[in-house]
Amino acid sequence: MAAEQHHPPVRFDTHPDRYRHLALDFPPEYGGAVARLQIDIPEDGGLRPGYPLKLNSYDLGVDIEIADVTNRLRFEHPNVRALIITSAKDRIFCSGANIYMLGMSSHAFKVNFCKFTNETRFALEEMSEASGVHTLAALNGTASGGGYELAIACDEIVLVDDGSSAVSLPEAPLLGVLPGTGGLTRVVDKRKVRRDLADVFSTVAEGVRGKRALEWRLVDEAPAKGQFQSAIKRRVEAMVQRSKRRAFAPVILPALSPTRGDNRVDYKYVTVEVDVAKRTAALTVKAPSSDIPATLQQLIERGAAAWPIQAFRELDDALLDLRFNYPLVGTIAVKTSGDAKAVVAMDEMLTKQAENGLVCEVTLLIKRVLKRLDMTARSLFAIVDRGSCFAGSLFELALASDRIYMLDDTEAAEGEAPHIALSPMNDGPLPMANGLTRLQTRFLGDPLAARRAFELRAPIGTQEALAAGLVTFAPDDLDWDDEIRIAFEERASMSPDAMTGMEANLRFAGPETLETKVFGRLTAWQNWIFQRPNAVGGRGALTLYGKPERPEFDFART
Repeated sequence: MAAEQHHPPVRFDTHPDRYRHLALDFPPEYGGAVARLQIDIPEDGGLRPGYPLKLNSYDLGVDIEIADVTNRLRFEHPNVRALIITSAKDRIFCSGANIYMLGMSSHAFKVNFCKFTNETRFALEEMSEASGVHTLAALNGTASGGGYELAIACDEIVLVDDGSSAVSLPEAPLLGVLPGTGGLTRVVDKRKVRRDLADVFSTVAEGVRGKRALEWRLVDEAPAKGQFQSAIKRRVEAMVQRSKRRAFAPVILPALSPTRGDNRVDYKYVTVEVDVAKRTAALTVKAPSSDIPATLQQLIERGAAAWPIQAFRELDDALLDLRFNYPLVGTIAVKTSGDAKAVVAMDEMLTKQAENGLVCEVTLLIKRVLKRLDMTARSLFAIVDRGSCFAGSLFELALASDRIYMLDDTEAAEGEAPHIALSPMNDGPLPMANGLTRLQTRFLGDPLAARRAFELRAPIGTQEALAAGLVTFAPDDLDWDDEIRIAFEERASMSPDAMTGMEANLRFAGPETLETKVFGRLTAWQNWIFQRPNAVGGRGALTLYGKPERPEFDFART
């Protein structure tokens, strides 16, 4: 697939052997129960040329490695129960996102970068809550901006009290562009910092040190330099003791290695086809029955090659590829193929074996990838036609879509007409960011409709699905091609900004959580702030960053 940008395409599949910015090790004094991630970013380690990564500042390449670390700790290191995140550099933990990188990046890249950063932070938080790998930020130096945001994604923060190290969110006083990519929300919602203190904290360029940082709840401990390591050890050992992680045999995650053509990518189970002229893509997930484990033993034996692990890793990579490398693709046709009965059987096994450690990680992987789909700023139209396999966990792809089109094939032979099916995986294990299932979110106005849907016996045909509210439209065979074509053409003619705003609002229906707050605000105010002249105008903050001139602001409040 030929990426629609001047830069080389971004690739998200990596390995610890290829890390340029992080070092992952397992301190022997903890007997393999603790991993340590040291941030050591070389100045010339940028994903693209043109900006030095000074003071452990980061770009997308660093977050790609952090995301890889969390996945590998989950699957490849099941004995790990705690993770220490610290810096290999003296007196600096991390100075946050590199401003020069932001200044020279396109608007779409900036927003997608911030979104991926937050998805990675939420994955760290989920790893603690759901997997039992607790996290400690050991700040052996200053953590500012995105560096502090990384710290507050951890369970606990220890800041060395050496007279100079501080925590800060200095964007407002120093730059005026981005006061916290989720950081402000975590400060008040997660760490419960008082609003007035949070206001002061966010507008003090030098940040807050030592005892005051502890008093304001910005950190959990601020020991003197001589007690810093012992404080880390004490807290990490307590984390290991309270971890409820369930052991299993390690599952090694190999490279995905898809085949890439001009406008097509073929993985084993996922295919992406891009129509550049129409600004559309077709995303197909296949579920061949021969590779779907129906028993726990089969899942264990197949490891990373098992369908739910392989297919959803591929889907995750494909979604990120579309986000970053194809910004002009506005509408995605979501398709499936394969054996619906096999998918339902696998789902039933996963729910019955939910207490197993490996099954837990497989289910969490599916959950994270589906959330990535929810958060993708593209119009999603699910296409249920002949040969589709929208069943159970794959029906979640349709429920995540903005519309579901299902063919009403009255001429089909028995057993060959399009159908859908539900499974226990649609009833709780895969919640959205709002804490509800996609069925519950779909039927906010009629909660009993979600329960009634589970009373329908599979396979659920087109008219039955339409009557149950499980699909949006059901054109017959004569109208099918025209209705699908018109739907895509209409969507392509609309403002992409309007579509992004509309879809994000509609997808975040229901209760508000920390996660929906962060991503809902990312969609709205990052798109707005990054486009404003105060940020990117001729005298804007990003334009003049690093130059002797001061930015000039339009002081009208809007």
